[in-house]
Amino acid sequence: MYRQSFSSFPLVVKNLIIINGLFFLARYTILNIFSYDLNQSFGLYYYDSLNFNPLQIISYMFMHGGFTHIFFNMFALWMFGSQIENIWGSKRFLNYYLITGFGAAFLHYLIIHYQIIDLKSNFSPYEFNDIVYNGKFDRSSFQFLNAVSLWKLYNTPVVGASGSVFGLLLAYGMTYPNQYIYLNLFFPIKAKYFVIIYGLLEFFSGIQNSPGDNVAHFAHLGGMLFGYLLIRYWKKNDMKFF
Repeated sequence: MYRQSFSSFPLVVKNLIIINGLFFLARYTILNIFSYDLNQSFGLYYYDSLNFNPLQIISYMFMHGGFTHIFFNMFALWMFGSQIENIWGSKRFLNYYLITGFGAAFLHYLIIHYQIIDLKSNFSPYEFNDIVYNGKFDRSSFQFLNAVSLWKLYNTPVVGASGSVFGLLLAYGMTYPNQYIYLNLFFPIKAKYFVIIYGLLEFFSGIQNSPGDNVAHFAHLGGMLFGYLLIRYWKKNDMKFF
């Protein structure tokens, strides 16, 4: 179903940008005044972590790590989301945005769950509990790096709207496959190829699992995967959608 009017800042996109901006401002205000990072409360932790709260499955989408992080996410939300919301309408757009965010969290959980199982096999139950819940491990042990990785998986929150943004990128590529996207404002590439290339880069970056890489690549892929499944479901059950 197509809308007749086009808004450069449709309702949901505008409000999502405002909400993300308010959370970002609140985070840095509280960090500077009270030296407390709101990401520790609203970022998404592994479900077995002592820091986990079910509300984080929603709140993590509105938290960000820094200005560059939120700027590019909000720019992409406006760039791709505005056109998608104008076509789909606000209700369907918001449902899609939230579902792809949940999908990003789900795939991220699934991947780190198997990473934790693999790392856990290197330690006794006592050592495991001491590592993940107390942050205690033998720095002289040959398992030191595995212990650090295990602790990080339990105690490092995931933040950002990137999962939903990648879902929007997928939706844009499926809706406007031959529309050109200009990389660095100069190099044109069709949206369908941009989505495929970006998805492959995220996949290979994810399986490479480089030390020091703090990007949740599989969360991005989760947003794209759930976006694709949702669009296919809508298309199958509502042919007027396209």
